[in-house]
Amino acid sequence: MRSTIAGRSFYLEANEVEKAMAGIKPEPALAEAVKIGRRWYPVKQVGAIITRQDRRDFSAAEVYRAMERLGFTCRTAPPAEAPEPVESGETTDPTAF
Repeated sequence: MRSTIAGRSFYLEANEVEKAMAGIKPEPALAEAVKIGRRWYPVKQVGAIITRQDRRDFSAAEVYRAMERLGFTCRTAPPAEAPEPVESGETTDPTAF
């Protein structure tokens, strides 16, 4: 699928994006994020890798739209990690003994 990012046209396919992101550790996603495989990546990180452009050259919205069109799940903020459950009788107060 043809997408325009930073004024340049790119022909992107979902499987090519997955291959490009394979083995790359996700940076903390504090704003817009895209789920590729089982991981959430910041859209700016994905955009920089798939376009080989500096992150300052494109907007997160451009990459967000392109990833949605390719069928990836995108969010304005990644889902919060569920805290580990505290077993009954345990306390979270480190000074309690």
